[in-house]
Amino acid sequence: MTIPPPLSFEERLDRRAREIEALLSRLLDDKASDGEIARPAALLAAMRHGVLNGGKRLRPFLVLESAALFGHDGEPAMRVAAALECVHCYSLIHDDLPAMDDDDLRRGQPTVHRAFDEATAILAGDSLLTLAFDILSDVPPAAPREAATAAARQLELVRGLARAAGPGGMAGGQALDLQAEKAAPDEAGIITLQTMKTGALIRYACEAGAIVANASPADRERLSEFGAAIGLAFQLADDLLDVTATAEAMGKATRKDAAAGKATLVALHGTDWARRQLGGLVAQAQALLEPYGERAAVLSAAAAFIADREN
Repeated sequence: MTIPPPLSFEERLDRRAREIEALLSRLLDDKASDGEIARPAALLAAMRHGVLNGGKRLRPFLVLESAALFGHDGEPAMRVAAALECVHCYSLIHDDLPAMDDDDLRRGQPTVHRAFDEATAILAGDSLLTLAFDILSDVPPAAPREAATAAARQLELVRGLARAAGPGGMAGGQALDLQAEKAAPDEAGIITLQTMKTGALIRYACEAGAIVANASPADRERLSEFGAAIGLAFQLADDLLDVTATAEAMGKATRKDAAAGKATLVALHGTDWARRQLGGLVAQAQALLEPYGERAAVLSAAAAFIADREN
């Protein structure tokens, strides 16, 4: 029997993306779930357009790989990953609206409000946000013997996602981002903004995987710190790409931050400083994984991928 070679990081990322997209497609079926009355076709089409449109699925990938680090790889982690991706995609739909960033392209395709209309895009985002908590409320125990503690973990997952996505997390960061167009924040303000807008969901992804796998409090804290470091790295890489990449490579408009007068660390310190800082964040994230040895190779590669990506 021939043993297939191990998957490369990119192959593993792609396989996970296809797995999570298949689950999302089932969750966005036109058949109403128990307790629902009906799913309007136009609304569902807009939701699917905003979710099933490609993408790296990095946040769900981090949930799944953080859970796998502690020996768990099953349906509970998949459902948490799907819920998180629904929140992320809702945020993109709303962020693209004319009242926000006013973008026409997302992942190389028309944004939801362009493919449909603004009202439908708002409702599609609203529906994805609420669907996320529907999905989270239906996460089964990782094993039958864990049923007694499953409810407590489920509550942690729901509360954690609500706080990562809400006024003290992503939505609050988006509000600060809009304010930054009128009054540029200092470096500390930029870091706070980015930690909330981008970093909060990435940090949640890493800790949520540890929660699903019933990892120890110390391990959960370590994964949360890892997520915080790569969250900052992700936004810094994004800001670099905004000034160095083409719209074709990114699948969306570039150089919009400078045009809108938004403050970024790249604008504040320049690209050379940003690249050095990015390297430091990746090193910090990988150092946090050292106690896990080779078990953490995939997450370590994810940190490097975030810094080196081209879109």
